[in-house]
Amino acid sequence: MKKKVLLMGKSGSGKTSMRSIIFADYLARDTTRLSPTIDVEYSSVQFLGNLHLHLWDCGGQDDFYKNYLDNMRDHIFRSVELLVYVFDIEHFEAVDLKQFEAVAEALDQHSPDALVFVLLHKMDLVAEEERSLVFRERESLINECTRNLAVRVKCFPSSIWDETLYRAWSQIVYSLVPNTKLLEDNLNDFCKICGSDEVVLFESTTFLVIAHCEDGSKHSDVHRFEKISNIIKQFKLSCRKAQASFEGMVVQNSRFTAFFNLFTSNTCIMVIVSDTDIQPASIQLNIDAAKPHFESLIPQTQM
Repeated sequence: MKKKVLLMGKSGSGKTSMRSIIFADYLARDTTRLSPTIDVEYSSVQFLGNLHLHLWDCGGQDDFYKNYLDNMRDHIFRSVELLVYVFDIEHFEAVDLKQFEAVAEALDQHSPDALVFVLLHKMDLVAEEERSLVFRERESLINECTRNLAVRVKCFPSSIWDETLYRAWSQIVYSLVPNTKLLEDNLNDFCKICGSDEVVLFESTTFLVIAHCEDGSKHSDVHRFEKISNIIKQFKLSCRKAQASFEGMVVQNSRFTAFFNLFTSNTCIMVIVSDTDIQPASIQLNIDAAKPHFESLIPQTQM
């Protein structure tokens, strides 16, 4: 299954940096050596086996946008499944909003069923106590300029320096995976069998969250999965640099035991257990026993 994904935004907004971190295993500090995108860069990313994301990273210079909208309109905006539009939070001018509006109108004309994710990027440059207010103000302006269009817009704050980038892209990719409810229903059954508190399924290359379930208890940190994605991916990259293979890990303290394992051929699983009567060996046996079932199940999400 092929999905066309547009990545757009003004030059210097951070589009290529985030793409490189999520899909090409760059560290945030390594993105400073990336060059500006010229015209359109095409790449194909295999995700969950049979799902192919065709990423069109569109250069953000004004001349390129004029060409996209005037001369390449049908070619760029036809058959789009999803648009990721990136704003630099420090350079959010009326002209930038007008350009986004023109892009949204072109998408509405050629791919009215497309999803639109807007990332208000480089939020780390905004004082922490002001971030929520600044984000809400910008989100309101974005929603106002698209309110008469068919396309649906969802906004996220993001930064390459923290877990917000993984939160945004997990939601983006989640929207592209069909039948995620099938995965979550089976994860929920697995969670009950194990007697675990939470089970999370990650895509094994990007470490983006694709499904999760919990036992109903409220957790204080709603961004915990994205933080874990970030930490585990950095650890995996460190293993690679040390020429060691990453197979999984177990973290245990007085309150819980966390298992993180390679699971199917294209996923990893995390199982959190707080019940001290449940032996770690039994959780590991359940994980191993569940692998064939989920291996056969995941291809069904591509249908």
